[in-house]
Amino acid sequence: MSDEIILHHYFTSPFSEKVRILLGIKGLTWRSVIQPTIMPKPDLTPLTGGYRRIPVMQIGADIFCDSAVIMAEIERRRPTPRVIHGADWAFNLWADRLFFQPTVGIIFGAIGHTVPPEFIKDREAMSGGRPFDVAGMKAAAEPMKGQFRGMAFWLERQLEDGPAWVAGDAPGLADIAWYMNFWFFRSALKAEMTSLLEDFPRVLAWRERVASLGRGSTRADMTTAEAIEVAKGANPAPAEQIPHDPKDPIGLPAGADVHVVADDYARDPIAGILVAANPERIVIARDDPRVGRVNVHFPRVGFAALAP
Repeated sequence: MSDEIILHHYFTSPFSEKVRILLGIKGLTWRSVIQPTIMPKPDLTPLTGGYRRIPVMQIGADIFCDSAVIMAEIERRRPTPRVIHGADWAFNLWADRLFFQPTVGIIFGAIGHTVPPEFIKDREAMSGGRPFDVAGMKAAAEPMKGQFRGMAFWLERQLEDGPAWVAGDAPGLADIAWYMNFWFFRSALKAEMTSLLEDFPRVLAWRERVASLGRGSTRADMTTAEAIEVAKGANPAPAEQIPHDPKDPIGLPAGADVHVVADDYARDPIAGILVAANPERIVIARDDPRVGRVNVHFPRVGFAALAP
């Protein structure tokens, strides 16, 4: 089916876990395509044009890069139960960046010495050549625990008045955003996270509630080759279905040649033809001999489209 959700991910990816939790809340059926954790990704590049991060969602010949635009599209297609409210995106961006920094520091400070050289080389390339400094991360791990614990304390205080969820009476994007970092920490260092947060009982109980939300009603495996064939046999959404804002500061009309780049890391430029730019997303059209024409969607916040 050309409208089925195909998630390109791997199971240890924290950003993929956010999408998987949302699929659980929505009770959706989806297809699982496991991609490599490092480059090369020969069956992902034809779909994305070189975007290397995970997760990527595919629906037919429409490709969604970055968990933010993936979650926005899932919410648009399945608006009930409502999970995302406008200001939730501020929580999401904070969790992706400011909260994620101490989480990564703690984890790799503890296990960095076990990381294979090819993983280190890949992550250095993603960061624009910045060294993967294992010794530095180990030295910073203890201060980072203080930062993580301080942020967890905010959540403990948020929950002390009785709401089961950060978002209120039902789970929402704010819960998903907070949860990602606890999930990542616990998946690598379960005993250490439990010890660090043992006097935050509300946080620990909340974490269990989020974990119990599931990962969708049904998940079926799909190979990378099968996903390529789905894109090849489908047509992307017509341009008239994706609103273009002529007042967008990008200053380019639909149909212009552009490069889309992330503003934080993995800044590989993705070339295409501008389909639309609006406050929610940037969409470009690309042609590839293996898949034909695809539309590639990026979140507006966190990415820029530039004239080549």
